[in-house]
Amino acid sequence: MVKTKHIKLKSKGETDIINITSEVENAVGGAKLKNGTVTVFVSGATGGLTTVEYEPGLVSDLKMAFEKLAPRDGKYAHNERWHDGNGFSHVRASLLGPSITVPFSSGKLTLGTWQQIIFIDFDNRPRTRDIVLQIIGE
Repeated sequence: MVKTKHIKLKSKGETDIINITSEVENAVGGAKLKNGTVTVFVSGATGGLTTVEYEPGLVSDLKMAFEKLAPRDGKYAHNERWHDGNGFSHVRASLLGPSITVPFSSGKLTLGTWQQIIFIDFDNRPRTRDIVLQIIGE
C-alpha cells in the first residue's frame, strides 16, 4: 500500500535547519502501516534533507561547512543569468539532495538514538515549503 502525506513548513532561508522528525513519525503512525519505508522529499531546488544529531553545536557546524563548500558571496553563473542572488543556495541543495528514505518497523521509524530528520532551507529568503512523504508498506 502507498500513502502520500505532506508537511507544510515556513522557513527563514539562509541555511535554516528545521527538525521534522516528529512530523514524519506522526505521518507514518497515522498511515496505519506496520512495516515499510517513508521517502521524504522536498519540492524545490534550494532545499535539502538529511539526518543528524540535532543539537546546537552540530547545527552551527553544518552552517559553517556549507558556507565553506559554497560561499554565499561566491561568484555563480546562476546569479549572472537570473540576478536572484541565490546561486549558492542551488549549489548547496544539490550537494545535499532533495530526499531521504527511512525504513519503519512496527509503525516506528528505525532511526538511531540521536538521529533526527532535518530539512535545510538554503534559499536567500523566507519560504513556505512542501515536504512530500511517500509511505510504502504493509
